[in-house]
Amino acid sequence: MPLTHLKFNIHYDHLQLQQELNYCLEQEWPMHFNTNDFNGDWRSISLRSASGNSQDIYAHAGSYLDTPLLQASPYINSIVNSWRCEKESIRLLALAPGSIIKPHKDPGCSYMEGSFRIHIPVVTNPGVHFMINDQRLQLKAGECWYLDFNETHSIVNEGKETRVHLIMDGIRNTWTDDLFRDHGFRIQDVPKGPSYDEATKLMIIAELERLDTDTARSVIHKLRNNGAHEA
Repeated sequence: MPLTHLKFNIHYDHLQLQQELNYCLEQEWPMHFNTNDFNGDWRSISLRSASGNSQDIYAHAGSYLDTPLLQASPYINSIVNSWRCEKESIRLLALAPGSIIKPHKDPGCSYMEGSFRIHIPVVTNPGVHFMINDQRLQLKAGECWYLDFNETHSIVNEGKETRVHLIMDGIRNTWTDDLFRDHGFRIQDVPKGPSYDEATKLMIIAELERLDTDTARSVIHKLRNNGAHEA
């Protein structure tokens, strides 16, 4: 079975990341919208969002625009541009000391389904415990990780410093296939989704749009990007 997590041999300058984070911290960071999934203080701000607004922190919303915050963060922007694939939501997420993200799953964040979520720790501490499928991971500042959030995961910050990660959602393509394969991901185990002709796909999307739910929007996004990994 494909891996649930992957540490890339890529390392970013955490001091430059922290310098740009200081500017971002001058902005308003909304509380995370999944209020049932955490205890404490879990906040986010967007570098790329559906509306192009930094306070729009919803992921998997369809099309995305860079926010002014990304344009004001040249080093982060260079990291984003170094990933040669389509990007969706890009956010900074902050988990305050003593806060807990409860065990949960985030559908639509798995390379198995043609999308992926990258975590780059900007500020962290040894008291941050990241669990995925009962396995504890230590994500250090400047590292770059893929995690399959279709699997059960949770985070606890028992340290004295707020944990901040740069999180990027992307769409699979041949460039990412090569990158994942080079790091031990068994691309041949990733199933291809069902194939629909264009007329059938448009009919399905129209029905899902009537539902107007987060799950429906996630499925619509996958349908619209079906086959993107073949490009």
